[in-house]
Amino acid sequence: MILLRTLLIVGVILAIAAVIGLIHSALAAVVVLATGLLGMVAYHAGYLARLHHWAALPRQRELPIGMGTWGHALDRLNRFMRQEAGERAETASELERVRAAVDLLPDGLIVLDQYNLVQWSNRAAQELHGIFGTRRPVDHFIRQPEFLRFMEQQDFSEPLVLELPSRPGRVFALRVVPTIEAYRLLVTRDVTEATRLEQMRRDFVANVSHEIRTPLTVIAGFVETLLDIDMPADERRRCLEMVRKQAATMQRLVDDLLTLASLDSATQPAARDPVDVPAMLQGLAAEARVLSAGRHTVTVQIDTPVDRVLAAPAELEGAVRNLVSNAVRYTPDGGQITLGWRIDKGEGRISVRDTGIGIATEHIPRLTERFYRVDRGRSRETGGTGLGLAIVKHVAHLHQASLEIRSSPGEGSTFGLRLPSSRIAWPASVPADPPSRASLQAR
Repeated sequence: MILLRTLLIVGVILAIAAVIGLIHSALAAVVVLATGLLGMVAYHAGYLARLHHWAALPRQRELPIGMGTWGHALDRLNRFMRQEAGERAETASELERVRAAVDLLPDGLIVLDQYNLVQWSNRAAQELHGIFGTRRPVDHFIRQPEFLRFMEQQDFSEPLVLELPSRPGRVFALRVVPTIEAYRLLVTRDVTEATRLEQMRRDFVANVSHEIRTPLTVIAGFVETLLDIDMPADERRRCLEMVRKQAATMQRLVDDLLTLASLDSATQPAARDPVDVPAMLQGLAAEARVLSAGRHTVTVQIDTPVDRVLAAPAELEGAVRNLVSNAVRYTPDGGQITLGWRIDKGEGRISVRDTGIGIATEHIPRLTERFYRVDRGRSRETGGTGLGLAIVKHVAHLHQASLEIRSSPGEGSTFGLRLPSSRIAWPASVPADPPSRASLQAR
């Protein structure tokens, strides 16, 4: 269209020049033709100069207004510029949304160039490493010697795990990921929980191996003795009793491990079947008397008319049995063991109190760890596996309950399971916020 318009104008100029030549002279025709062509050149040169000037202006500028052939061309260019500006604004908006989303990530992200200069970082990286601005070396912000060696060796197949001064007590993994061209992405991720779980796994495997090795060594030693040496019947019986005892220890360990595995895999809260707590405690007290063989006084104290809770009967009884057996093991001869059930501020509390050796304060927070023992030798001698309180803690969690421990060296211990009000089968005659023990006794 523009070419046709230009050819049409040239044709008009030639026609006018021809007419002038016929009327006047050839010289007049040449003058008219030259004037027309120079006018066209000036017209286009003027718009080209204006377009060149416009292109040299900053990005936010208005296109010049055109007339004639240039009017159509500039209109099209103006439409293209408006479309390009809209797409650029949409892209900028999309990038802003992406940046806002990346800023919400808990992982620190840093874009580095080939010289390890910071080109960009998200908010998490800025908070973790104190990064501000760009075009600064990353080692100005992460100054640990191990990080400097990590960047110098150029081997990024494995992440660097270290602690950061800005987050004491937390462990982070720093991984370098190559990106387009010479840029690299430095990712900082908090791996404290993963590291803790891995350490727990290693400790668990080591503890299980250690716990199994001892009875296996004893069993193997006595079996070899029985096979190689001809001994009197009473000696042989004593050896076989030791073998049986160690085999029983291994069986208890395996049973407790299976119980823990079952509790760990449970994803739903414990069942809500009615459990008669006083009857359960009376049964466990009878078992404790058999286990104690008359060495302790075992009593049951019920301080509430509420007698039922909603729980998984086998799991709840197993948890309380663990507490009772621990009390028997760690209470000296002549001691007192009391199994209790009461309501306290709308919650049910099953307790096992003893007058045993007690536990130092520093040990109490770790008692529910698997295989943690205050006195390893005494625990093995009494047949403990080191898993009982871990099982109790898991059972409490599945019942939305809590395990309470109060103890002092030489003054005995009290272990209690505090069940929420929703786990208590309240009789119609007893309100959900029952009277205190004193008022019950007054009745």
